[in-house]
Amino acid sequence: MAVTTFRRGRAPKDPEGRMPLREHLEELRKRLFRAALFIVVGAAAGWWLWPNVVLPTLESPFDGIGNSGGLNFAGAVSPLDIQVKGALWVGLIVSSPVWIYQLWAFVTPGLTRRERTWAIGFVSAGVPLFLAGMALAWYILPTTMGLITQFTPDDAYNFIDAPSYLSFVMRLLLAFGIAFLVPVVLVALNFAGLLSGGAVLKQWRITVFLCFLFSAVFTPTPDALTMIVMAMPMIFLFAVATTICVLNDKRRRRRDGAPELERLSDDEASPL
Repeated sequence: MAVTTFRRGRAPKDPEGRMPLREHLEELRKRLFRAALFIVVGAAAGWWLWPNVVLPTLESPFDGIGNSGGLNFAGAVSPLDIQVKGALWVGLIVSSPVWIYQLWAFVTPGLTRRERTWAIGFVSAGVPLFLAGMALAWYILPTTMGLITQFTPDDAYNFIDAPSYLSFVMRLLLAFGIAFLVPVVLVALNFAGLLSGGAVLKQWRITVFLCFLFSAVFTPTPDALTMIVMAMPMIFLFAVATTICVLNDKRRRRRDGAPELERLSDDEASPL
């Protein structure tokens, strides 16, 4: 008589990647824990890098600006507080390959084995774009600081509050880094089947408007040329992401053997 044995373990995965809510929450907790662990490890290195490398670099936009007396730490605890924040900020940048991959792994749990190998491409594109966004924000930072400090009277010095300035710079760099990462996330959502290329394409007017609005808010300069220069790279990246999403939708329809669906508009009901 044959004896059937049962092994205790994790339940088999749905081939389409569907999970109950509890498993989604557990997956999110696991991804967040791994990302946070590497951010903390990076912050350990950032603790040394902040006073020796990062802080002098962030102070450099004041070089050559008239009537700027440098940064001022008003409170006794301010240097420690800003160093803790700076170390975590450096850890977030250093660990970007890890948490960007964790983002991909959470958004796309149901891909095939072949499509999972595209995670290398996702990280390879996401990390440089994240850093490129930060570099672009760093490029316009001296102009921004020059505009802010130009109203200082000639017979006075501008001692800028260090925590406020450094917090502003860190938020500015992260905002542009994440803005450059959003198109890659759209591609990941499309690969996971959660967002169609047609839906992204329909919202191109709103996307262009939001890019210009984002650029106008984070580039407080009086000329429109700077706003346009900042907005165009983001618009270009969204255009590339939309193209990839549309092409991937066509590839998926051909693979699924439903070419007749390509002739239907997004608002037209299928014969099925």
